[in-house]
Amino acid sequence: MLFQVGGQGSRPTFFEMAAAQQLPASLRAALTYSIGVLALRRPFLHKLLDFEDESFALLMLVLESHTLRTTDASFSESLYGLRRRPANIALKNDDATTTTTSSSALRRRQRVLSVVFLVVLPYLKSKLHSIYNREREARLQATLWGDETQGFDDGRGDYSPVSTLTSDAAASISMRIANRVQRIVGFCYPWLHASTEGLQFAYQLLYLLDATGYYSLALHALGIHVCRATGQELMDTSSRISKMRNRERERLRGPQWLKTLQGALLSCSYTVLDYAQTGLIAAVFFFKMMEWWYQSAEERMSAPTVYPPPPPPPPPKVKKQI
Repeated sequence: MLFQVGGQGSRPTFFEMAAAQQLPASLRAALTYSIGVLALRRPFLHKLLDFEDESFALLMLVLESHTLRTTDASFSESLYGLRRRPANIALKNDDATTTTTSSSALRRRQRVLSVVFLVVLPYLKSKLHSIYNREREARLQATLWGDETQGFDDGRGDYSPVSTLTSDAAASISMRIANRVQRIVGFCYPWLHASTEGLQFAYQLLYLLDATGYYSLALHALGIHVCRATGQELMDTSSRISKMRNRERERLRGPQWLKTLQGALLSCSYTVLDYAQTGLIAAVFFFKMMEWWYQSAEERMSAPTVYPPPPPPPPPKVKKQI
């Protein structure tokens, strides 16, 4: 399932890169909304919403690792027919000549760091953003209503001070550390967020003006260019995936029944991973479409019936005097 935005040559357009970058955020919002609606009927799904950042990071870790391992592209880039390629490196020889070397496949280090930039760093940024929001709300509440933690009774009754001394000390230390961390994050996060957004805007502007081949700072740091995949590359990717899976099946050891069971599990995992991209997006799209359908039907049924106004009465007839 490929989405082609347009353009010519191997260099993707700005709109292709922007669409690929915004797809994970849109997918997360759609999944969160869908799970929230389903949790109204299945309360156990609230656990996923309680750990929303961790659940989505784990899902993206599986998808990004699989796509980078098989197609040398991220999850969103593979949907748009894009591939990651190492940037050309100029090497100086002993005779003062330069030779340009390039490789069509990503190195293992580049794949691992790509997963870090695609999954780990957005997860940390999301956690820092939530901590900053809590700190901002606490400061706003303290400004409006004062410190509400003073003057309240603990509700501990007549416990002995000696028995609660250790627990009070540990709780006070942990609370002090947590408050200090929140203050540090509340002070540093706006500057960090502004710096990253400014660098991202600068790279995107330079990419739009064709002044650089890197769309983001992460790609520049990794030395990776994003290119369009040709038809031959797509065929080579399919053959490489089949060879890789055949080697994994040949490595199975044990009795025949165990090898059969392991092969069946591998086949199921391959099927799930192969159709995870299209299946996930299609499921979210189908869910949103059904929700819109039923919501519009309920609005039509719950809307009050508006009848047309009755016609005005005829004017009274006045007898003419003779």
